[in-house]
Order: sequence, then C-alpha cells, then structure tokens
Amino acid sequence: MRKAEAVKKLFASYVANRKDIVETLLTEDFTFSSPRDDRIDKATYFERCWPQPPVFRDIIIERLFENGDDVIVGYRAEKITGAAFRNLELIEFRGDRISSVEVYFGRDI
Repeated sequence: MRKAEAVKKLFASYVANRKDIVETLLTEDFTFSSPRDDRIDKATYFERCWPQPPVFRDIIIERLFENGDDVIVGYRAEKITGAAFRNLELIEFRGDRISSVEVYFGRDI
C-alpha cells in the first residue's frame, strides 16, 4: 500500500471510530506530537486522541504530499457539533507502517 493510501485509511478509520484498523497501521514504538502532546506513546495516543463518544462527523483531506518516508497532509475536520478546523500533519513511516505523527494546529473555521 502506498503511504498516501495508508494516510487516507488512517483518517477514514478515525471518522469511522475503527481504532482496531489504526492499530495495524502503527509501529509498536509509534509516537504522537502536537502543541499539547510531546512524543506520547501509542497507548497514550489512543487514550487522548480517540474520544468516546466520537466527535468527528467528517475529515476532508485537502492536501496530501508523499516524499520518501514522509507524508504531509492538510485537512478540514468537521465535528458533530458543527464546528470545524484545519490542521497540518507530518506523518513519518518506517517501512509500510506509521512511526510518528506531528500535528500542527490550524485555525477554527
């Protein structure tokens, strides 16, 4: 699977609340960073970043660039409440699995 396709699968799984699919996309030593998180591990990522009940109605990928082991994705996230925002992410791969995600927060729209 191309890396860009894996990223699309990641976001589709997030909206569908399919953590089980995402677990297969991530390396065992996966890390997640954002302005609120500094290289948290996979277990902490699932605790913090997979709210229950789900909060997203849709995530629309607006930009997607693949370069070697890196994918940069820009997206619009629409919450069930009607609120929306844009973010950018740098997603790094090791082989065919995601080894890290760095999120750069955008603005509410």
